[in-house]
Amino acid sequence: MEPLFIVLEGIDGSGKTTQAERLLRYFEGQNQNAVLSPEPTAGPVGQLLRRFLGGEETPAFSSPQQLERQMGYLFAADRHYHLFNQTDGVFYSLRERRRHVIVPRYYCSSLAYNAHGPEDWAFIERLNQEFPPPDVLIYLDLTVETALERLAARRLEYYEKADTLREVRRNYQRLLDRYPYPKLILDGAQAPDCLERRIIEFLSAQKQRLESLG
Repeated sequence: MEPLFIVLEGIDGSGKTTQAERLLRYFEGQNQNAVLSPEPTAGPVGQLLRRFLGGEETPAFSSPQQLERQMGYLFAADRHYHLFNQTDGVFYSLRERRRHVIVPRYYCSSLAYNAHGPEDWAFIERLNQEFPPPDVLIYLDLTVETALERLAARRLEYYEKADTLREVRRNYQRLLDRYPYPKLILDGAQAPDCLERRIIEFLSAQKQRLESLG
């Protein structure tokens, strides 16, 4: 089968990384090449973003809006590197290495986290407008209360606050309502085994659909 570009989205604590790791193990068990490739990346801009998110560095801006715009620029720059670098980029992995690419977070995250009104939404859309959609988007929906319970065991990052995550979840719901490409929306509170089974069933159906078109 043609390798797939698979994105998992959801608020912090929704289980994206858990399901991405399970999907990687599933592909490996099927003798299919696959790689886990999260955003932010390990590239130079991605490392800066991780320092900001983890509180190791605090960018100084005159307003929260300017900070969010800066974050929007940085995420877009890191995303360009993620897609197109010739070492471990998404398209290099898909086309040259012939392996599935599993990506926790992609451009939907920028809209969900960095857009706080119509002007911000339009700005983030412009920054990301040339990035192609994935073959499959999997969204794990979870209440903020449950997410924060899951996150309580570690130090919280920049966006991991109740009010912030409520807005992020609303943004995801708005985005998904009009998302025109293949997507699967799941209740992230379900047992991990159940979620994994639903994801694999959906991917199998998408594989059949793509093969019928090809």
